[in-house]
Amino acid sequence: MTFTEIFRQAFATFRAHKMRTFLTMFGIVWGIASVILLVGLGRGFTVDQKKHMETLGKDLVIVWGGRTSSQIGGLAAGREITLIIDDARLIRDECYLVKNVSPEMRRQIPEVSAFNSANRGVVGMWPAYQDFRSLKLESGRLITDEDEREARRVVVLGSAARQQLFSGQPAVGAMLSIKGIPYAVVGVLEKKKQNSNYSGPDNDYLFAPYSAVARDFPPPQKPGIVKGYLDDIVFQVGDPETHDDAVLQVRRVLGRVHHFDATDKDALFIWDTMEGAKLLENIFGVVTLFFGCVAVVTLCLGGIGVMNIMLVSVTERTREIGVRKAVGATSGDILRQFFAESALLTVASGGLGLALGIGTCVALGQLPLPDFVPHPIISVISVVLSILTLSLITLTAGVYPAQRAAEMTPVESLRYE
Repeated sequence: MTFTEIFRQAFATFRAHKMRTFLTMFGIVWGIASVILLVGLGRGFTVDQKKHMETLGKDLVIVWGGRTSSQIGGLAAGREITLIIDDARLIRDECYLVKNVSPEMRRQIPEVSAFNSANRGVVGMWPAYQDFRSLKLESGRLITDEDEREARRVVVLGSAARQQLFSGQPAVGAMLSIKGIPYAVVGVLEKKKQNSNYSGPDNDYLFAPYSAVARDFPPPQKPGIVKGYLDDIVFQVGDPETHDDAVLQVRRVLGRVHHFDATDKDALFIWDTMEGAKLLENIFGVVTLFFGCVAVVTLCLGGIGVMNIMLVSVTERTREIGVRKAVGATSGDILRQFFAESALLTVASGGLGLALGIGTCVALGQLPLPDFVPHPIISVISVVLSILTLSLITLTAGVYPAQRAAEMTPVESLRYE
């Protein structure tokens, strides 16, 4: 029997049982598409969360002063550690594993423009802060090293601050009174989609040179406030591979000048965004694996459906098998016939499933989706896994029914009712 004849008979069988064939193919199509789509969504979640973390900053570590939990050098435990501008300079000069560092001095003070007033936070920082905190310009310019050195009264507005103070009006080049002191607006930031922050969304703030903010708006005198007081210090790790060493290096340098042990975790409160990113990556990795396993199980159930349908087909066509063997068909002919039907069914379903899964991922990637819904990313691994699983299904779901049909004897087949 030629391959052409085998395929012709297979298609004739499919046409004779259209609904059964459709339902069987649907299981495979849905299984293949599920593998690609669910794994794609899992990868999309991982990539989206990484991007959202990058809106907070790149390889960012934020340090606040804490209280010592152990004695050292005759000093009692429970001492409050207050960070000052000299600490930021020390990290910049001595911590070679740190790529960039900036102090943060935050002041909640009133602002007045020619159009409106506000009471928003002003952040005093060094220019490098704008890069590793991912502050992107919409118009104007950012704070420069010259602005910091000369303590210039210039300010960059977050998008929400600009909307309140200069709604519908040009902001760059305008003057702004901050607690009665005139500052020139030199830039406006792009609106930032930020799902993680440590002192409020960046859109709400005004950013100015640290030297100008420290001079013009010093914090009020009260216990714990000393000369050069900072709210926190932010730094960027030079190499993710040496991340832990960089954090320990900062602890050692600050421990030397503030007299606490570098291993005292309570002396400094540290928010490490890289650790958070690794944790999220692990979580979404497990979720992606779970999605993939669920989809593969769905695909295997579709394979079981193919096997059941082929077994039913063998049973229904028992007399046909007997007649064909009686007129000279060999066991090999019968085996090839039923295996070809199973293979055609699974291969056609697999092709449709691949097209549906990949097409859905591509289509969703072009659509504007809510922030909480990721754009799926096509995974080569999921496609390869789908093809391998499909091949296994073709063999297991096709060989057994075909072998069973081939082993029937003509006499028993012709007696079957």
